[in-house]
This record gives sequence, structure tokens and C-alpha cells, in this order.
Amino acid sequence: MPRKTKPDPDGYEVRRLKSWGEFLEVITDSPYSDWAFRGARDEDRPLLSALSRYLISFRIDPKVWAEQEERILRIFKRKAHHFLDDAPAVDDDFEWMALMQHHGAPTRLLDFTWSPYVAAFFALYRATGDAAVWAFNPAQISRPEAVERQRPLFQSAVDPTRKEEFRRYFLKEQIPFVWVGEPQRMNRRLIAQSGTFAIPGILTQSMDQILSAYPDPKSTLVKFILPSDKIRDRGLRELYRMNITHASLFPDLDGLSRSMAYELEFHWAYDPHTP
Repeated sequence: MPRKTKPDPDGYEVRRLKSWGEFLEVITDSPYSDWAFRGARDEDRPLLSALSRYLISFRIDPKVWAEQEERILRIFKRKAHHFLDDAPAVDDDFEWMALMQHHGAPTRLLDFTWSPYVAAFFALYRATGDAAVWAFNPAQISRPEAVERQRPLFQSAVDPTRKEEFRRYFLKEQIPFVWVGEPQRMNRRLIAQSGTFAIPGILTQSMDQILSAYPDPKSTLVKFILPSDKIRDRGLRELYRMNITHASLFPDLDGLSRSMAYELEFHWAYDPHTP
């Protein structure tokens, strides 16, 4: 049986698992069936977007973060049409950011998946120490009333696929909350990965910090710690048999190329790890 859940000092729950079988037991027919997941090869890494990490790492003044974010969004929109046959609508900021994220630009979007197996793959494939699979409960996270003190600022349930709401509730940088969901049009990688996005209302805090301030963080966020020395070999082998590899999750030549790395660890006739 899985070990008893222990509360994290920050308020959300942490479960340290001992085996791949225990991970499967936790996610199978469990209360997490409708949750979203993110794999991280380092369990200590906070849930910061690439945009937040960049702004923090290069000491950009927080007073101009919102303006700089809008600036790169505007520049991308003006120049990307040279490379696109079917560009998003000019005013659909969420879909533009998803496109930027897809091609490696720093955005406030954080990649999640509805599949705990896909999340486990991303957690384990390059892990050398303790990895993690984070689990978000979107039913708790995306409700405006989840952050009681911010309730007066909300006029309706937030939905960034409504174009004016993305600019009002996210680009304005006022409200510490998180939303989980996808743009109206999904690219091939997002589909292949059963992907979704977590979007923070502010950039100065990690999403785990934001959710720790929610009224009920223990039913909102869980971190499963996966010790790679106990879980990685069996987990990746079983995910390989399920066709969860870079080649299937990134259905292009880049994904096929990345998938060659794990082929170094696998052979049908012998175990490459032993002489």
C-alpha cells in the first residue's frame, strides 16, 4: 500500500514512493483521475514558468515584468507570420503564448498533462536523483472563489480562452491564482502528450507558493517523489512498452532523434546495463 500522505511544511501534500508499482497503485482508480500532472527530474525545483525563471535569473526589475511580457508577445505576433501558414487570431493572446511555448520562447505557461504516465516519463527519463510528479486538482485551482480575499476582483469564472480575460486576469499581474486548461486550438505535441497548461496570475511566486495560500492546499496540490534509483529502470521500461517515448510525445524528427537516447538503455535480447 502507498505510504501515508504527509503534509508539506508549505501546506500541500507530499508522498514519497518506494517503487514503480506503488506509483501505479496511487494513480490507478484513485482520487487523482481528473487531475493534471507535471513531471520534474529534480524534486526540489519549484513550479516556476520559464518566463519567471528568466526574469529572476537575469535580475529584471519586477516593476517592468508585465510590460516586458507584453513586449515579447507583441514582437512575436509582428514577426511570426513569416513562418506560419495559419496564424492565431491577432487578439487571441493565449493561443499566441501556446505557440511561443511550443517553439521555445519563455512564457508564463507551464506544461502539464492529463496523463500521469506521460508526467512520469518526463520526470524519470533524465533523472539521476529524486524526481517528482506534481498533481494539480483543476476543480479546486481554477475557481475564482478559491482565493477568498481576491473574490471581489473577479466578475466571473476565469477562462483565458475568452480573449479579453487573458489580458485582464493574467497580463495585468494582479491576482495570485492559477488556471489549468488549453487554448481552443491545440498543436500536435499538445495532443500527443494529452497536454494542458497551468497559468499563474502573477509571476513573482512559484505556483506551489501560490497554491499553498489557497484555503485547502492539501486537496489542491500533491507532489509525488520518485527516487530514480528505485523507480527509473522499471518505470521507463514499462513506459517504453506503452509507447510513451520522445518519438510518440514529440511527433516530428526532433522527437524521433531524442528517443534514440533511451534506445541506448534498451535491447530485446540482453540488458545493456550488465556485462
